[in-house]
Amino acid sequence: CLPLPPSYDSAHAAPLLCAGLIGFRSLRMCGEARRLGFYGFGAAAHIITQVATAQGRQVYAFTRPGDDRGRQFARRLGAVWAGGSDERPPVELEAAIIFAPAGHLVPQALRVLEKGGVVVCAGIYMSDIPAFPYELLWGERRICSVANLTREDGREFFDFISRHAVETDITAYPLAAANEALDDVRRGRIKGAAILTNRPL
Repeated sequence: CLPLPPSYDSAHAAPLLCAGLIGFRSLRMCGEARRLGFYGFGAAAHIITQVATAQGRQVYAFTRPGDDRGRQFARRLGAVWAGGSDERPPVELEAAIIFAPAGHLVPQALRVLEKGGVVVCAGIYMSDIPAFPYELLWGERRICSVANLTREDGREFFDFISRHAVETDITAYPLAAANEALDDVRRGRIKGAAILTNRPL
């Protein structure tokens, strides 16, 4: 068992238990990288941006092309830059985490990575990664995935957020509207995390 910080009610703690924990594991897999790219600014990225910023790292947020609302949200949470997933950031990145289940983002992330950098695929599912030229991987760049987390990850994550102000932005749906919630997430209609509740809204 992992103790939850008492400052969160059940609804606001819910995203921490999946998106937050897997996001934190993904962040740890970036090592000491200071310039981080986050592809897909949803449940996990909106939490881990705050964690990374509190650690003194720089977050470069990549949203769907044309998603001005998502970019504003990312900047409000501490991202130093926010743009479309088809754009280049103003600097080369040391690491990138792909939260979106979109395989085509892997070569795009490699293109903006400095030599020796890592692309972490944070989802449990991802569409096929398209073929890409070897030169994108050359220079000791790496691609890895996240499957789960350790108890140590959980303890460190909850200890960290108990000492730092990390907010979870939620949109609540009744359990009967689960399909609507999934569709809204898939289409990028919400910012932060969607949660399901069996309590009256």
